[in-house]
Amino acid sequence: MVFKRCFIRGVHYGNVTDCDLASAVVDMVPEVVKFLTVMAICNTVVPIQGANGSISLKAQSQDEEALVSAAAQLKMVLISRTIESVEVRFLGKLLKYQILDVLEFTSDRKKMSVVVREYSSKRLILLIKGADEVIFPLAHNGQEVRQMADAVDCYSNMGLRTLCLGWREVDEAEYIDWSKKFKDARSSVNDREWKIVEVCQLLERDLDVLGVTAIEDKLQDGVPETIVTLRNSGINFWMLTGDKHSTAVQIALSCNLVLPEPEGQLLHVQGYSEDEVALSLERVLRTMRITSTEIKDIAFVIDGWALEIALRHYYELFMELSMLAKTAICCRVTPSQKAQLVELLKNCDYRTLAIGDGGNDVKMIQEAHVGVGISGREGLQAARASDFSFGKFRFLERLILVHGRYSYNRTSFLAQYSIYKSLLICFIQIFFSFVSGISGSSLFNSFSLMVYNVVYTSVPVMVNILDKDLAERTVLQHPQILYYCQAGRLMNPSTFAGWFGRSVFHAAVVFLAINHVYMNEKTELEQLSMVALSGCIWLQAFVVTIETHSFTCFQHIAIWGNLLAFYLLNFVMSMLTWSGMYSVMFHICTQPSYWLSILLIIALGIGPLLGLKYFRFRYRPSAINVLQYWECLQSKSFLNFPLGGPSSRNLDMEGIPFSFSASKSNQDAIYEALLSEETFNNRKESAPCSNDSLSSNTSNAVFSSYPRRKDN
Repeated sequence: MVFKRCFIRGVHYGNVTDCDLASAVVDMVPEVVKFLTVMAICNTVVPIQGANGSISLKAQSQDEEALVSAAAQLKMVLISRTIESVEVRFLGKLLKYQILDVLEFTSDRKKMSVVVREYSSKRLILLIKGADEVIFPLAHNGQEVRQMADAVDCYSNMGLRTLCLGWREVDEAEYIDWSKKFKDARSSVNDREWKIVEVCQLLERDLDVLGVTAIEDKLQDGVPETIVTLRNSGINFWMLTGDKHSTAVQIALSCNLVLPEPEGQLLHVQGYSEDEVALSLERVLRTMRITSTEIKDIAFVIDGWALEIALRHYYELFMELSMLAKTAICCRVTPSQKAQLVELLKNCDYRTLAIGDGGNDVKMIQEAHVGVGISGREGLQAARASDFSFGKFRFLERLILVHGRYSYNRTSFLAQYSIYKSLLICFIQIFFSFVSGISGSSLFNSFSLMVYNVVYTSVPVMVNILDKDLAERTVLQHPQILYYCQAGRLMNPSTFAGWFGRSVFHAAVVFLAINHVYMNEKTELEQLSMVALSGCIWLQAFVVTIETHSFTCFQHIAIWGNLLAFYLLNFVMSMLTWSGMYSVMFHICTQPSYWLSILLIIALGIGPLLGLKYFRFRYRPSAINVLQYWECLQSKSFLNFPLGGPSSRNLDMEGIPFSFSASKSNQDAIYEALLSEETFNNRKESAPCSNDSLSSNTSNAVFSSYPRRKDN
């Protein structure tokens, strides 16, 4: 936060280095002195003096810190503050004030006041600051505020945050009468907040509006680039802020949230009555429907007053508008309205992520599916209420594109693999029941079943957290790949059906291979059980191997070390007479039939999977396969892929083109990527989302109070 400009009684001044402003301070112009007094005292900033005499400021709001710092540079220095008094030094003279009451800032009041008594003159003074929309109506009769309103509009169009400052001398008798009412309101049990607001209005009137301050709220480094990257990945952005309409629009333009004409178009939803808001909503909706098929980026902006009317009386219309819009700006909104908007988008079946850095963002963060807090000089309220916390907005790019995507891939594989390995052993048991006359006897003993689920099939997938189908750099260079996650491409009914079929197929392979090899041999049931279990373990070792994209030493140890541990553990159990498996492994491992069964199971079970993977990669590759092949070409590791690479795509060595021209009939509903803007727009027009098909509407909405720079 940096103090940039101010407007005092008809005069525009620059920042603290402005010569005219410095001259007005030295000449002790009364309006300027009052203006600086409000800046220095009307706040909750606590000055802390260091050992060398320097003063550091502790503030809950960066706006207040910027104002107090600017006042100090203009010779109005805040020296100390206690609960009862405050001291400032102006041009070397110490001024003391007694703090009588503090009328705190709230999102509903949009202003803050302090009642002080000057020790030297015994005057009672009301110091106030707040939004222009609440301060200007409180000006005393006869004061012209049009110039100040024009200054507010001018500063807002420059993207600066504005505050209006006011001053009023209070009569002693009036204050005594008001103070009694204020104490009664604060001690009230029922409707305490509303009573306090009503009493505050009795004193906050007939103000002498002094002027306007303008503060620049700088964006953090990398914010525009991060927003562009995430928008390219199909994520919708909503900016929810308490700033003025023009300030919010300028900030949205500066951070690439909204594109300027002719690439973008900004529609306005406004009005102060139900009829005005209804007409504005219908007009914007009509424009959205007409231009929904155009490439042009269209966004809408709505203020808190119109939003309150829309949510209360035109909920369905606003919900439809929310589903059509990719970008929205909601200005002058309260914390409760932020939470209501998140809830509305959740009702539209969107997956929401809310990111904020202040206490007024807590409700929004807690309401969203995923809450992200930016920790910094605004405090830790947002960070403590969030699911994830970091210091810079640009880290959101890696959180979603890298960590979020990897997490989705790994979770999808783990969930479906867990079902597959459980069904595999179940189907073998079902097949065995047919040849055992439905006797209810189990092919596997209880120890084998327990260790199968706890050790044999769990250890290999535990290191799946290290698997990466694409390098991080590739994912960040091609954010469109996130469409796979939004469409539920790796975990949906079709993929579940594939893993279900794989479990049935492998169970049949294990059962039939053992029956064929041991058909003419006399073998005990415990030995056949161990052969079947061995076949399952070998199959799953190869399944995990062919489903793993990047290998590390830990993965090799987990997969092949687990296979070795299987034999060691069962050899130990075969040495124990009371285990029920005595000498089983020693007998079967010395028989050629056992190893023939294992080779037959691996060949019949894994061969078709490898053939299917080769066919899909060679003739029907997805964009992920194309990027994998491109990485292979860059690293010269051709042995990892089928010779020749994907044949039905056009590979560009400088980058991968994602607007493929494959015919619609050749596109697979499961393995064809949604990597073009046209496809995404068509998906936006579909019904409310589900994760079951590619026609689902699974775009994310990111709700963001724009990030502030923490080092100002």
